[in-house]
Amino acid sequence: MLNGSALGYKALQMAVTMSLEKELETYKSHLPELRAAHEGKFVLIHGDKVVDTFSTYEDAIKSGYQQFKAEPFLVKRIHSIEPVFFVSRNITPLTSPI
Repeated sequence: MLNGSALGYKALQMAVTMSLEKELETYKSHLPELRAAHEGKFVLIHGDKVVDTFSTYEDAIKSGYQQFKAEPFLVKRIHSIEPVFFVSRNITPLTSPI
C-alpha cells in the first residue's frame, strides 16, 4: 500500500506543479501592465485570471485562501527584474544539545 500512496502523492504533486505553471504563464503574459501599474506589489493569480494586487504578501495569501480554499493559486511579487537567489546545499545540520 505504501507504493500506491507514493504514486498518489506523485500524481498530486504533478497536478499542482502543472497548475502553477498555468499561473506563471498568466503572470508572464500580464507582466507589462502589472509592472506599469503595480511594481513592487503582490499579485494574486488563479488559473488564467489576475485576481487582484496587494501591498503585502500576507494580505494576498489571506485573500487567496479565502477565495480559493485548497485550490492552487499563485502569489508573486511584481518585479521588473527577477531577483536571483543563491542557496547552498553545503550546510552543516544543527544538532540537539540533548
